[in-house]
Amino acid sequence: MNKEFEQQESNINGEGFLPGLAIDTVIFGFHDNQLKVLLLSYKNSSLYALPGGFIHDNEDVNQAARRVLESRTALSDIYLEQFYVFGDYSRYDPAPLKTIMKARGYEPPHDHWLLKRFVSIGYYALVDFTKAVPAPDEISDSCDWYSLDNLPLLMQDHRQIIDKALETLRSNLDQKLIGFNLMTDEFTMGDLQSLYETILNKKLIRAAFQRKMLGLGILERIAKKWTGGAHKAPYLYKFISNKVPTEN
Repeated sequence: MNKEFEQQESNINGEGFLPGLAIDTVIFGFHDNQLKVLLLSYKNSSLYALPGGFIHDNEDVNQAARRVLESRTALSDIYLEQFYVFGDYSRYDPAPLKTIMKARGYEPPHDHWLLKRFVSIGYYALVDFTKAVPAPDEISDSCDWYSLDNLPLLMQDHRQIIDKALETLRSNLDQKLIGFNLMTDEFTMGDLQSLYETILNKKLIRAAFQRKMLGLGILERIAKKWTGGAHKAPYLYKFISNKVPTEN
């Protein structure tokens, strides 16, 4: 992966890649009641962007998205969801890619394939950011986690892509049980509520949340957690194995 952009850059006509089609991944990271997103900063520029890439002409689209995800986090076998196609003409702007290439000492011709219009397929993932190993590539200074309430200025429409991914993540929490992969094997209802509150960015009523979760039919109560006082000990739960979401 280290030489991939160099190959794309020198490949003026984009041979071997699907024309006009790209992938942008919104990799959300959760841990200790914090929700962050993974961003790249490009060398010798002030540009920040989502991890993304292009699709080889002999590669499945989902396979390409997983390749991008694994190269940026060193994680595999995690839930990855295709959530939207970004194709408005207004998102077309060759200036950022031209800046990135010029920062590498390369002056691209005006008809270089990387400067043409691209439609982008958006994917999002939700991982434990303490288990990921963010890895910049040869054109990036850094690949780091950023708090959602303190994002840098992003290139093109990448802020809108994040907003759409977050909207989708929130709406899918109950339907697809995406965040459940972040829980330990055994957890309290309070642990689960904290996950929901962090992702939704709002407080939830404890009793109503518990009723909703139990009503989904996905939890099995197994024991009480020892806290020193049995009457105050919260119950431990685990997910019913055949109800846990599998990777896409």
